[in-house]
Amino acid sequence: MAANTMVSGFLKKFKPEKKYKEPKLTRSEKKERFKKRLESLTPAEQKYLKRKQFFEAVWPVFRAVIVFGLCFIILYPLIFMVSSAFRPRAEMNDPTIMWIPKTFTMSNIKDAIRAMDFWNTLKNTLILNIGCSLVQVLTCALTGYGFARFKFKGKSILFFVVIMMILVPSQIILIPQYMFFRYFNPLGIYNMITGNYINLINTAVTMYFPAFTANGIRAGLFIYLFRQSFRGLPKELEDAAYLDGCSPFRTFVQVMIPNAGSTFLTVFLLSVVWYWNDYYVSTSFFTDNRTIALMLKNLDANLTRIIFDNGNIQVNVRELIVWMESGCLISITPMLIMYILLQKNFTEGIARSGLTGM
Repeated sequence: MAANTMVSGFLKKFKPEKKYKEPKLTRSEKKERFKKRLESLTPAEQKYLKRKQFFEAVWPVFRAVIVFGLCFIILYPLIFMVSSAFRPRAEMNDPTIMWIPKTFTMSNIKDAIRAMDFWNTLKNTLILNIGCSLVQVLTCALTGYGFARFKFKGKSILFFVVIMMILVPSQIILIPQYMFFRYFNPLGIYNMITGNYINLINTAVTMYFPAFTANGIRAGLFIYLFRQSFRGLPKELEDAAYLDGCSPFRTFVQVMIPNAGSTFLTVFLLSVVWYWNDYYVSTSFFTDNRTIALMLKNLDANLTRIIFDNGNIQVNVRELIVWMESGCLISITPMLIMYILLQKNFTEGIARSGLTGM
């Protein structure tokens, strides 16, 4: 008992004191303290402190306005699209309905799927666009790795070409590309033998060949992303692989790719989205190509031809909106599902690649 008493007394003796908390000041007391602080500062310091106080008071309001504006720009079209897709077309002319329809219907979605021949179109889109995205990711990764880790003559000039690929719109080089595929003549041998050219228009080669040569849609940006990602990895990883007898290509496959997995996923998602939404390049090389973007572009004509059985019928524009919004909804749904499932890896890859610092 005596020992316990001594221990408890010892603990009470050395018990840490409670931290002192300053009493809360009223608004008038805060103003008085601020005035006294200003009096002890130089004129330059007083101006700086006043500007800082003004910025701290205004910035939260300004930030709230920016966030609200961005939410309105991004969310308003989505809310309107969902609201229109599930309402009967007669309710589009009802002024009492703003967002929530009185009755929900799935007929608009079914009509849009039938007009777009959605399942066959989806299969063609996956074969063409997803395949090109996979090929482009591999070729851009190899190109970016070469710019990040190897020194060779003309490296600066070639990287300048990559930057120009980012800055120059694809429409500028579209006509030369069309002529290249329309009168394809590898090394002049085919024309020398047959006296003719190979016509690659309306074939998948027009999409796969640029992707295979790291010249597909937005390829310059993807090369830049891979270059930044590989430059951020430690050089010691490659040195250790070389000491173990790995070749540069084997080092790239077994060491660099696993460590840049998030960047590969990010580039793949971006490539899929741009190929998925492309219709300008596709219409230039194809006269009859059923992809999601092209079918959505021609949805109004297909609706009057398939649903109303008359290509010359005039439909009220406000009533036509329900089918157009339904087509947009089913077109973006696969991309939204893919992004939701891979959002964490996508944001991680953006941060690692350095895209936020561009």
